[in-house]
Amino acid sequence: MFGTSGIRGPVGEDVTAALALSVGRAVGVDADRVVVGRDARESGRLLTDALTAGLRESGVDVVDLGLAATPTVGRSVAREDADAGVAITASHNPAPDNGIKLWQPSGQAYDADLRAEIEGRLREDATGLRAWDELGDRVDRDTADERHVDALVDAVDVTEPLSVVVDVGNGAGGVTVDALQRLGCAVETLNAQPDGSFPGRPSEPTAENCESLAALVAESDADLGIAHDGDADRMRCVAADGTYLSGDVTLALLAHEAASPGDRVAAPVDTSLAVDDHLADIDVSVERTRVGDVYVAERASESGVAFGGEPSGAWIWPEETLCPDGPLAACKVAALAAERPLAERLAEVETYPIRRDSVETDQKAAVMERVGDRVRAEYDDVTTLDGVRVDLGDAWFLLRASGTQPLVRITAEARDADRAEAVFAEARDLLVDAVEA
Repeated sequence: MFGTSGIRGPVGEDVTAALALSVGRAVGVDADRVVVGRDARESGRLLTDALTAGLRESGVDVVDLGLAATPTVGRSVAREDADAGVAITASHNPAPDNGIKLWQPSGQAYDADLRAEIEGRLREDATGLRAWDELGDRVDRDTADERHVDALVDAVDVTEPLSVVVDVGNGAGGVTVDALQRLGCAVETLNAQPDGSFPGRPSEPTAENCESLAALVAESDADLGIAHDGDADRMRCVAADGTYLSGDVTLALLAHEAASPGDRVAAPVDTSLAVDDHLADIDVSVERTRVGDVYVAERASESGVAFGGEPSGAWIWPEETLCPDGPLAACKVAALAAERPLAERLAEVETYPIRRDSVETDQKAAVMERVGDRVRAEYDDVTTLDGVRVDLGDAWFLLRASGTQPLVRITAEARDADRAEAVFAEARDLLVDAVEA
């Protein structure tokens, strides 16, 4: 039920008020105080009410942040001396979806063990319901955004005033606008009105969905463009010339600034060699994790890991919070752009050809087992942390089953274009053979 990003799915089908009530009761078994916030989706109101009811009838006091970015929820758990946080959000998913994601006091999402504990309670209908005179209280908190902004302003120094365009994506990321203004930036907004139907653009801030932002930045005197998804845990950016920065380049730039010689950086198995090569120049190594910000956060919590990031747009500074914090990332990028234009910085990150595709199969587990057996027999440097990844020195390929679709995905990269094509063809042939076996 709980994936790495919590529960997500269509409202009225996978995600219902009854489910939210049950999750509230399950979390309430061993909690005394819980923080709750939601993104702009209208369904979030009723899901919040249902989840809060389940918590309160378990004797739990609820701090309701109302409309709040997911990183605001994550940061508020410790500030409110709470045992857990709940974000009612489907993040970058489309409007018909909603979801429930749980947070620890450290700002880290619930790990596999904690998710399994909640799932077990849901299966067993384990509750700790209280009598009428032992119900939990509910308090509305309208200062969480302000406290988040204060933390960002304390953490970041923008040395020169910038002109920044922020595409809020009709989501909950208004914290970014307030923080950048407090840091001395002139801010223009796109899609700033919270609206869970996402009328301005689809919620996920991909290059295609951010074309209006890129055009506005390029045609104006703006120094930077920022884009968020619906709950602002993701951040993507645009340089002053309108170039949309890829996730791998953004990861390389942010990690380069965050890490010092001898440090480590956490990134998932599908991260480009461009990140490794850019960081090798300053003696910083990259440690691969499973795909998912929860796994990046787990590694980022270790000593010596200065930064964690996913090319999809989740960025983690463990000294600040273990929650992917899109507004913090926006302020960090603004600080970089104030010191030196992003276009100059991205020109220093050498990028390589990367190929991606997928093969359909309704037997993902069996196919991946056959893939793993063959790869281990034919290649020397193989990791099975998340899918099957083969390191060829000058290239790599990854075969990984989709978590949500009947697909196995192929990713291949090399420092040379012809080599990338050859490695991709090799990986695809291997996968097709396993599907047809």
